[in-house]
Amino acid sequence: MLLRLCMLFAWLTSMGPTYASARLENLALRHQVMVYEQSVSRPKLRRTDRLLWVGLSRLWPSWKQALEFVQPRTVLAWQKKRFRDYWRGLSQSGKPGRPILSKEIRDLIRDMWRSNPTWGSPRIVGELRKLGITVSKSTVEKYRPPVRKPPSPTWKAFLNNHIKDIVACDFFHRADHPMPSALRVHHVGS
Repeated sequence: MLLRLCMLFAWLTSMGPTYASARLENLALRHQVMVYEQSVSRPKLRRTDRLLWVGLSRLWPSWKQALEFVQPRTVLAWQKKRFRDYWRGLSQSGKPGRPILSKEIRDLIRDMWRSNPTWGSPRIVGELRKLGITVSKSTVEKYRPPVRKPPSPTWKAFLNNHIKDIVACDFFHRADHPMPSALRVHHVGS
């Protein structure tokens, strides 16, 4: 079909640019009259009508002059929408997200973490690759068992641990006792 259309277009252009242009304009005007006749109050364009205009916009340089009931930017919007829908359909054909990892592999990752706590994610990825299992580093980290860290000490625990040192410190400075020279602030300048 595409070969026939290319041959028809080549034949029209071989007749001369004015003849081909007149033929395409005639085709475009006849199509618009046909759409007007099919609709009662407002022209209703079908998908095939839109595809015709998108195709004419690519093949015929002066397609904008033949438009009567649609603006050129509408045809360009149809073309962009068709392009967008085509690529959206291609990208959404598969399942979204990561592929599901089998339970055996997830359990194996957890067992490797528990058995070798000093190993990092890259090492486990390498070991799994040796077994013929290909997973990413982020996948290994996702299925790692949670690391139990000891809780950090509270402020109350800190005070209880250092009570003797705190009591031994003298936080107050009396005015009649001079400050030791090591603690004095020396100002440089005037």
